[in-house]
Formats: sequence, C-alpha cells, structure tokens
Amino acid sequence: MRTFKIGDRVIEESSPDLRGFLSHAYEQRLRPMCMCREPPAPMYIARVEDLYLIKRMPLSGRGHDPACHSYEPPYELSGLGALVGNAIQIDANGKANLKLDFSLTKRGPRATPRTPAESSEHSIRSEPRNLSLRAMLHYLWEAGELTEWRSTWSGKRGWGRVRSSLCNAAAQMTARGAILSEMLFVPEVFHADDKDGIAVRRAAALKGVQATGSGPRKLMMIVAEVKEFSAAREGQRIVVRHMPFPLMIEESAWRRLAARHEAELELWRSNEVFHLIVIATFGISAAGIAGVEEVALMVVNEQWLPFEDIHELRLLEKLSHLKRKSVKGLRFNLPRDAPIVSVTLPEQKPAPIAMFIVPASAGDDYEQALADMIEARPEITPWVWRVAEGEIPRLP
Repeated sequence: MRTFKIGDRVIEESSPDLRGFLSHAYEQRLRPMCMCREPPAPMYIARVEDLYLIKRMPLSGRGHDPACHSYEPPYELSGLGALVGNAIQIDANGKANLKLDFSLTKRGPRATPRTPAESSEHSIRSEPRNLSLRAMLHYLWEAGELTEWRSTWSGKRGWGRVRSSLCNAAAQMTARGAILSEMLFVPEVFHADDKDGIAVRRAAALKGVQATGSGPRKLMMIVAEVKEFSAAREGQRIVVRHMPFPLMIEESAWRRLAARHEAELELWRSNEVFHLIVIATFGISAAGIAGVEEVALMVVNEQWLPFEDIHELRLLEKLSHLKRKSVKGLRFNLPRDAPIVSVTLPEQKPAPIAMFIVPASAGDDYEQALADMIEARPEITPWVWRVAEGEIPRLP
C-alpha cells in the first residue's frame, strides 16, 4: 500500500480521509511525493471525471520501488526507449518536453496532407529522433496510464475516463514552448442536458485554429474515436464521436491512409466492440470546415488497450482476467519488423515478466534483435510466443 507526503501531511492510500483531502490538495496545486523509496518520487493529482487520482509524472516509473503500484517496466523494451533523452526530455519540474516531427502551423495554400507512411517513422533516416504523429498518440496513451489494466477496472473505462486521462497527461507535457494540453483537442462526452455548455467550451478551445486571413494559420491536434468514414463530393469525411462536424481529408491522402493502416482498419471492422482512435493535426477554414493536415490511426479493444494483430488481442484477452497489473507495450516510431515487448507483468513475483510475440514472418535479424533485448534486461523474466510454433504457451 502506497504512502504519500502531500504538503505537510503524510497519508496512506487506504486512508478514508484521502479522497476528500485530494480535492483540497488539487485546488492548492500540491504535489504528492510517493514514499516507496528515498528520496521520494514526485507525482501529481489528476481529476478524472468526478474522481481525484494520484498519477506518476512522465517517465518516472523506474524511480519507484518495484513493489509500488506506480512502478513501470523499463522503457527500453518498447519503442519509447529510442525517444527518451532525444524527443522526450524531462525538465527540472518533472514535466516532459517534447520534440515533434510534425508541424502545428500551416503556411500558404493547402498542402496535400501527410500520413505516417510519408513521415519520419518510415523515412530514409534509420533512427527517427522526434515524435511522429503516431508516436505522439502512443506517448499520450502511455503517460495517461491507458496501457495498464487490471480485472477490477472492468466496466469503469469509457470515453469520459479516457479523455480525462489524455488531458491530464498532456498537462504534464510541453512542446515548442507551450503546454501540450493547449494544443490538443479531445471531444467531451456528449450529454444532451449540457449541450450548450459543451458547445461553448468547444468553441473556446477551437478559437485559435479558425482561419481569419491569408497569413500563417495555427493548427491543433485532435485525438478522438472514429465513428465512421463517408464519401464527400471531394475526398472523405472522418466522422468522430461526440463531435457535431466531421474532419475533411483529401482523396489522395485518404487512399494513402487506408493503405498504411490497412491492418488497423481490418481489425476495427471485424468486431463492433473495438474502437478506432484517430490523431490528426487540423485547422478550421474561414467557412468553418475542419480540414486534416496529418493523420494516423490506432485500434484498441473494449478496454481501450491498443493491439496490432489478432495474436496480441488473444494475449490481452487471456490477461484481462488478472487482478495484477498488465502493461501493454507500444511501438512509437519503430517499424513493424522491429521486436518490442507486447505486454509486461510488473507485479509478477519473484521478478517482472516481459511477454514477447514473435510473428511467423520473423527472420534471423528479428530473432537476434529480440535476444539482444532480453539479454540487456536480466532483471526481467522473458516469456516468448513464437506464432509459427503453434498455440499460445502456458501463461506464467
């Protein structure tokens, strides 16, 4: 059980006074300190719907004791490792300063929107150093602790909680001299009884990306759940949930997006309980039309956990019944032919377990890279499923 120092008070996580005290501490902007180690690890208080929760600061999980619930697996096992210290830098206040590989400004005539196939994650550079749009989405998901799951959370994670987690995480990040949450729009859950209030807050959030002249225009990022794609007179509409207007994308960009994300689209269409997440940079024209500049997609299961293929989905389904925490690994900038940890079990005893899925197409280079990754983390117990060898092995 965790113990926190908040201001002058030391309080246990199990204390009945904690919930009421957190709302006061949130208003006072007090920073909790987790006492699992010496020196204590700084954390922050997040408001998630009507709850106040203590969350770890970006990339601070390794500063917690392995027995602490705030401990997180080594980021070298996922695509995050290549970005830490380069695209993601932690400042003196514990916030993450991000270097982005996409523009948040539009100059001149409308350019053809880029998809990730044309961006840094698949360019000539062998090791992209800045965050691609897909990597930005992955980092928001990771920092928002949306990659984590316990069976006791079943039925408690909907879009409202996802949105709060993303916005709270973005408030702990900066990019290009500004707080990331000021550049990010995540639609609120629509409630008919608050329709007017939602419209006012949406208009205020999007005011800065409304075109007012012919000069350079500011862009924002949007993270939302796709409802459907539909044909327009020219191009396509990306219809997202909880938004009264679509995102417009040109036909050529849509074809590239559909080709690049063929697997995600196929998985999403295969089961109605899956969700398709879009991240895009966008602006709003003088006529009030929202147009996409760059875009990427990610498919998640009913618990909002990302997965890349049916094998990862099966593993997540088997782990979803565990009370102990599981953590989904993400790819960030890495290509699909690079090994990453699929899931980690950080609370497993006597040592955390890293779970790898080796695709049937894997060759010698893949196997060698996987062996090197496992050898570099001797404190982690590996579990490997080689798909070509048959059914999923027995779980630890």
